Amino acid sequence: MDDDEEQGLGCRERGILALERRGFTGPGAKERAIREELGLSPVRYYQLLNALLDDTRALAHDPVTVNRLRRVRETRRAER
Repeated sequence: MDDDEEQGLGCRERGILALERRGFTGPGAKERAIREELGLSPVRYYQLLNALLDDTRALAHDPVTVNRLRRVRETRRAER
């Protein structure tokens, strides 16, 4: 394991954040990308993504995306 992976995010975690930066058009496009590019089920993807939002390494790696997703998550929680 190199220093980047030891102190930062792994390949899968970086891939999840990269996928979240993209825009998707059409029904099912994001779910298809999750399966094809990351080899994950959408349910597992969202579990990992939710955990990443609380990870300081993710915030350091991509603060814009992580903060945006944290705001979305908090808005949804407040609506419940």
